Amino acid sequence: MKNEVFVGEGMKNVKKDCPELYESIVKLNNAVYSGKVLDYKAQKLIAIGITASTGDEKSTKKQMKSGMAELDITKDEICDVLKVVLLTSGMPAFTKAMKILYEL
Repeated sequence: MKNEVFVGEGMKNVKKDCPELYESIVKLNNAVYSGKVLDYKAQKLIAIGITASTGDEKSTKKQMKSGMAELDITKDEICDVLKVVLLTSGMPAFTKAMKILYEL
């Protein structure tokens, strides 16, 4: 998420009911995703890998969808990231993430 692009319903309610908190979250995310060396796309690919490595299917799907929508990240690029997840986090995290990827 950068510049108020959210995938999911949760942040819509935060924006409506807690606008100060919403603004803080947007500012934090924009600060995090403003790398000096790595561009936003590289950072988003890292975020996809991190969420996939946890096995959290909902977060992994959100990261994949937002990367594809915001940055035109391809399934092939995500697959390359997931190969690293396989090596570092094992088969269960990898297969969950691959299932999500092929459902998108």
